[in-house]
Amino acid sequence: MTLPRPCAASAASPWPARLDLLQSLSGLALALFMWLHMGFVSAILISADFAWAVARFFEGYFFLPRPQAWLVTAFVASIALLFALHALLALRRFPADWRQYRIAARHGSRLRHGDTTLWFVQVATGFAMFFLAPVHLYAMFMHPDLIGPYESADRVWTGGFWPLYLALLFAVEVHGSVGLYRLAVKWGWFEGRDARTTRRRLKLAMWGLIAFLLTLGLTTLLAEIRMGIEHAPRAGERYVPTWQRSPTAVEEAR
Repeated sequence: MTLPRPCAASAASPWPARLDLLQSLSGLALALFMWLHMGFVSAILISADFAWAVARFFEGYFFLPRPQAWLVTAFVASIALLFALHALLALRRFPADWRQYRIAARHGSRLRHGDTTLWFVQVATGFAMFFLAPVHLYAMFMHPDLIGPYESADRVWTGGFWPLYLALLFAVEVHGSVGLYRLAVKWGWFEGRDARTTRRRLKLAMWGLIAFLLTLGLTTLLAEIRMGIEHAPRAGERYVPTWQRSPTAVEEAR
């Protein structure tokens, strides 16, 4: 049977596939960025001086005549735009109303399939990130110069951001790791002769990645909280690296 012309044209449209590919690419880019971001913020675990150097690097401190905080603002804006694009594309897959959600939930409960459950996990964590991430992005966009050992610790503790960052940590790392797993399955990455074995190995890698990132993230957040508590009486003071302090100031810091 020949389909009516409008239906046939709609069925042959390449746009759903293009949007799907764009969603996958934007999600992959954000997941890889979050790995880098975790590395940047965890620099505090090495030393306060190293964390200061990482923060100043993004302002061009080491290769420009003067550091430029607007470089951080521009970078944050690009990440925010990528996040918004990915969210809009992902909304195509979200249940549009309560009825659709009930149908999807009933379907998932009947199947009892692990990957279907992971899809619901991504929906839940993505929904949480939709509200949590813009707060952090706005703070970084408006105050790019307040990134550093003392500055970040003051924001986490004195500024009361630690509950937000705790919730965001779990939402981001779970969402990103599950998303990478689902991308690998969807596009056939690392596919071997036995699809079930490949999927099992990918799932083990996913859980290992989640455990590693959450452990590193919680350790970093605790370090920020501890520094914030110690620095609370002098909240607002900028961090000065050891090599820029006077000998007297270094001795007092010890």
